[in-house]
Amino acid sequence: MTWQAPTRQVLLAGATGLVGGRVLQDLLLDPTVSAVHALSRRPWVLNHPKLQIHLVDFNRLPVLPPVDEVYLALGTTIKVAGSQAAFRAVDFEANLAVAQAACAVGARRIGVVSAVAANARSSVFYNRVKGELEDALRSMPLTALVIAQPSLLLDDRDGLGQPPRLGEKLSIPVARILAPWIPCAYRPVWAQAVARSLVRTLPQARGVVVLASGSMAQMAREP
Repeated sequence: MTWQAPTRQVLLAGATGLVGGRVLQDLLLDPTVSAVHALSRRPWVLNHPKLQIHLVDFNRLPVLPPVDEVYLALGTTIKVAGSQAAFRAVDFEANLAVAQAACAVGARRIGVVSAVAANARSSVFYNRVKGELEDALRSMPLTALVIAQPSLLLDDRDGLGQPPRLGEKLSIPVARILAPWIPCAYRPVWAQAVARSLVRTLPQARGVVVLASGSMAQMAREP
């Protein structure tokens, strides 16, 4: 087999988050990826020959570098953000701004971390915002859109410096026990499984592909 130089240039928004951090790890380890452009509001340090960190204002994005793929993993909670408007500014407006700016310089493949039950017509604010983002991305001129819809994430967030989420601390142990009896789309899943599924699926995807929690957990177990 003839060795081929890595050629894929990718853009990642949300590299310091729970899923985004795992996406970054997988992209840096991927021998077909030549460069990872990570957008961030705040400085952070990670030295890797493939990684370029761009400090940006998501309200006023600069012209982005041309890339082959875009991974959207920006997210917060209403508690952390402080209001529904502030939550929407991150989960909807910032993610969409990155997608539009990347599309403007030629990107046609986007992977996004959404959520189970995302629906623009949902009466639940969180699900509605996630659904609105999905719909906005579906309307863009893309070759591929991969939507990851994880249910409860099983990971510990303490290392991220995020405030504890009481609901998660109570529900995660129960979810681990009951997982085999939970419908596939609603099964809890590890952040690494979500990240790996996105990174494996997006480069070859065509059209819109939706990844459910159960299918992502299964995909992550495959060699």
